[in-house]
Amino acid sequence: MSQRKDDAYMALWAEDLEDIDREIARLALLCQVRILDSGVISRVLHRDSSVCGTSNPLAFWKLRDMLMLHLAVRNKWADSFGQACAARIEDDIVERLRQRFSDVLAGKLPARGR
Repeated sequence: MSQRKDDAYMALWAEDLEDIDREIARLALLCQVRILDSGVISRVLHRDSSVCGTSNPLAFWKLRDMLMLHLAVRNKWADSFGQACAARIEDDIVERLRQRFSDVLAGKLPARGR
C-alpha cells in the first residue's frame, strides 16, 4: 500500500477514535465517573458501577460499550500500522481531549453524594 493511502487510512481511523473518545468523555460526565483515575477504566470494563457518582445505568452501560469499542479500534490500528504508530496517534488524541474535557478527564467532578 502506498504511503499516501496509509496516511489517509490513519487519518480516518484517528478521527473515528477521537469521536469514540469524545463520547467516552461525555458519558463519563453523565455518570460522574473519574475516567482517568487509577483503575477506573478497568472497573468500568468489569461492570463495577460503584465508580459512578450518580446513578445512570443506561449511560454506564454505554460508557462500558464505548470503552470496549475504543480497545477494539486501537487493537486494529496496532495490527495495521504497528504499536508505535498507534501509540503516537492515541497520545495525540488523548492530549486534544484533555484540552477540551479537562474537568472530566482530570477528575475535577463534583464530590460524590455517597
